[in-house]
Amino acid sequence: MPYDGTSIDAINNLKAENGKSWDAINPEHVQRMRMQNRFKTGLEIAQYTADIMRKDMAAYDADSSQYTQSLGCWHGFIGQQKMIAIKKHFGTTKRKYLYLSGWMIAALRSEFGPLPDQSMHEKTSVPALIEELYTFLRQADARELAGLFRELDDAPDTVSKSIIQSKIDNYETHVVPIIADIDAGFGNPEATYLLAKKMIEAGACALQIENQVSDEKQCGHQDGKVTVPHEDFLQKIRACRHAFLELGIDNGIIVARTDSLGAGLTKQIAVTKEQGDLGDQYNSFLDCDEVTLDTMKNGDIVIKQDGKLMRPKRLLSNLFQFKEGTGVDRCVLDSITSLQNGADMIWIETEKPHIGQIGEMINRVRKVVSNAKLVYNNSPSFNWTLNFRQQVFDAWVEEGKDTSSYDRAKLMSVEYDDTELSELADNKIRTFQADAARDAGIFHHLITLPTYHTAALSTDNLAKDYFGAEGMLGYVAGVQRKEIRQGIACVRHQNMSGSDMGDDHKEYFAGEAALKAAGEDNTMNQFN
Repeated sequence: MPYDGTSIDAINNLKAENGKSWDAINPEHVQRMRMQNRFKTGLEIAQYTADIMRKDMAAYDADSSQYTQSLGCWHGFIGQQKMIAIKKHFGTTKRKYLYLSGWMIAALRSEFGPLPDQSMHEKTSVPALIEELYTFLRQADARELAGLFRELDDAPDTVSKSIIQSKIDNYETHVVPIIADIDAGFGNPEATYLLAKKMIEAGACALQIENQVSDEKQCGHQDGKVTVPHEDFLQKIRACRHAFLELGIDNGIIVARTDSLGAGLTKQIAVTKEQGDLGDQYNSFLDCDEVTLDTMKNGDIVIKQDGKLMRPKRLLSNLFQFKEGTGVDRCVLDSITSLQNGADMIWIETEKPHIGQIGEMINRVRKVVSNAKLVYNNSPSFNWTLNFRQQVFDAWVEEGKDTSSYDRAKLMSVEYDDTELSELADNKIRTFQADAARDAGIFHHLITLPTYHTAALSTDNLAKDYFGAEGMLGYVAGVQRKEIRQGIACVRHQNMSGSDMGDDHKEYFAGEAALKAAGEDNTMNQFN
């Protein structure tokens, strides 16, 4: 990331214009601080990351191996540590994003306390977390650059200085795209537009919106999901697009999610003007009984289909029921309609991670929209081990292979962990992302709430050991020693929190009178 801001000469000129009162201002220090604060606003971030995502989308169109990935992050610190880890292990942040899940907001960030993912959390908590994530990512930049500046100052010769300067000049930021979950839009299209603006102003370049009813919204992997007619959903897509355009993010990304595969209900009968139009297609999936004027009951709602008088099945909840087995067809229609009306990508929520199932739908979509790209949830709600063992088992049965030593219903059992079937299943899980990107049109793989589970798992292990027989060794061996051995920067937690940067600033502001924290008695020196 070459710095393209104000030059040292320009800062010197500014200093000269302000006379002796600015004598203590060091232009080099100002330049460094400006480099550490590349992004001044959330809109700058949104534009920068939208450009990245558009470039990545084009790369994927040319080569499906160039897919992208993200993890769901429920706190700025978690997002920051994820990106620091990625830079450490892979040397680059390319094609690695963040995902902000409504599920995480509800479960971990709501002022009401933990909630299910049913759009019950506060609207403002979503843009607040986006802002928090980018605050932590910008701080990661500032911290890492500060370390490079100190190395530059301490470099023993010109060759060493040149190497460090090159690292500074070509610095790669931790700031990456966020795909942010706006759920079902939190109300009418105007409410969706207002919330979308807040999210974009906080830095979001990509908004994910789903076709459920706002006040009936359910988690993608729960029952009782209710969809809306296409025109209702398209109004919210347009609301998001107008929010992007108003704020000058002309290439902002909209991900249109369909929950139709698992949604058997609708709250509304679509408006239709002629046979075969979009409303009529939506209504054609309704589970109906043919009636006559004589067989109609009090309060019945009827529609005309193919010249017949039909009564949609209405539940006591006042919801209408879709025909069984229509989920795939509805997903395909939803996806095509969204892409033809302003969405950039689609998200099909499925009940299992099955490339064949996903590929069947995306291939049908691509017959109409040739460059259709899918965002897919590699969800922790799936039992990945069981699903893939069953997929291998079913393939063996189809091939005529002997499966008598396996019980399909009990394939999760530990007794199968070291079997050929288990090994094949694990390999399919290992290659799922690459295979699905190639065979099922998946541009972006995300996993919604892994850090929810890792936080719970690591805390359980620490609590078990520290409060048990291991005592303090439970922390030392289970956490600290592993941090040291793995080179996790957070082991020096004072540095991670910004203490060393604070020392730099003290020197900028106070010169030789600066009272620094990083002296001989700072215990963080034990981890150098």
